[in-house]
Amino acid sequence: MLHVGANLYLRNFRTDVPDNLLARKHVTQVRVLVRVLDTIVVLLTLGFALMTFDTVRQYGISLFASAGVAGVIFGLAAQPVLSNLIAGIQLAMTQPIRLEDAVTVQNEYGWIEEITATYVVIRLWDLRRLIVPLNYFIQQPFYNWTRQAGANVGSVLLYLDYTAPIDRIRDKAVELVGQTEQPDGKLVNVQVTNTSAEAIELRLLVTAASVGDTSNLCAELREKFIGFLQREYPEALPRRRHQIIELAGRQLDKPMDLRK
Repeated sequence: MLHVGANLYLRNFRTDVPDNLLARKHVTQVRVLVRVLDTIVVLLTLGFALMTFDTVRQYGISLFASAGVAGVIFGLAAQPVLSNLIAGIQLAMTQPIRLEDAVTVQNEYGWIEEITATYVVIRLWDLRRLIVPLNYFIQQPFYNWTRQAGANVGSVLLYLDYTAPIDRIRDKAVELVGQTEQPDGKLVNVQVTNTSAEAIELRLLVTAASVGDTSNLCAELREKFIGFLQREYPEALPRRRHQIIELAGRQLDKPMDLRK
């Protein structure tokens, strides 16, 4: 009855649509609570079934009467299971993660594929699966890229020579984003975010409908900008400079003793 009720309720929500934030919230909440309640139902059913036998019931009463030390030992032994069970209830209520959320855990980027009663399965970008205990998401920090919405801001970093035409590159960024095939792709801004002795750092901020679309848009812009700079502004690509000067009191046409 628990599973039937959960399935009937979840028929009202679809996760295969672009705007699925509310659906993922309800699906995650129901799936996690169902798994927790499954464990409780099995334990209670097994306990009531065994208590129907007189010998088992008498044994249980005597055991509870002298269960001081045994209860402490059992509690310590069952701590990982209980902590994951409680963590599952916390995840269902507070929802730091939801199904199909894009997360970064232990420097690995992926999507929440499955939430069980004791662990979470993360589908990594290269189709590997990262298995993480439930209580990890309560005790350890992690990145959730789709906590509020599916859209995500991505960055494209270009390292260019000081002679690079910034205004022309900014206009080209607007043009390339307008020609992209990614849905809802938008350019946020183009800024010089850092400088060094050899190059400048140019950052393009873009956004799209989802994390995957944003990542694809960033990769597409990198490829197109490399081609654009190679064709029209090859001198804007970073290069090393070497300046030869004449040392005081020496002539360049005379050999120098490097040992001095």
